[in-house]
Amino acid sequence: MKTNELFDLSHTLAAEYLKGFEFPWAALAGLKDFIIELGKTLDSNSYEEVSTDVWVHKSAKVAATAHLGAPCIVGANSEVRHCAFVRGGALIGCGCVVGNSTELKNVILFDGVQVPHYNYVGDSILGYKAHMGAGSITSNVKSDKTPVAVKGDGIEIKTGLKKLGALLGDFTEIGCNSVLNPGTVTGRNVTVYPLSCVRGIIPENSILKTGGKVVKKRI
Repeated sequence: MKTNELFDLSHTLAAEYLKGFEFPWAALAGLKDFIIELGKTLDSNSYEEVSTDVWVHKSAKVAATAHLGAPCIVGANSEVRHCAFVRGGALIGCGCVVGNSTELKNVILFDGVQVPHYNYVGDSILGYKAHMGAGSITSNVKSDKTPVAVKGDGIEIKTGLKKLGALLGDFTEIGCNSVLNPGTVTGRNVTVYPLSCVRGIIPENSILKTGGKVVKKRI
């Protein structure tokens, strides 16, 4: 669950920022302010401030129909496709895909992340080359509106956050039309079957199968 256990920090512009937090969800509260300060330091030869507090790398492709809300950074060689809705507080890494009708809010996408088809990702951090299949979403608010806790076998950590989506370790694969409940954490190299209802902590190098059964991968 710790920041250095889930993510290779060499694959994000937020590396130094994230190093300051033992648990990654603690970084979400100050994310917007961090993005604004980071944006001011970006090389103007590589990044263009296309509107106030919105920086886009000159090699990135942003569809004319996409909305980039402030603050936001879009990294090199990333693609923001038709009708994507970036509400703000989004740090999008290099080589990412933000797809048709995908909505982002208060998120860090590490390099190589793909959220390409009808995804909602809110108050979440997606590690290096994490991929969310079509229609898979993060649920970031509990139905009773109480603060989110991260839970596993014999573990319960109160985050104090009323809004917390998912923390996906590097190389996580989320199957189509899955729902990641508030406070979901996946370790590195986790695969989740399609149509899954995911909650709690899924250990690294695991597969979450239909019916919620977790098995270790053969490596």
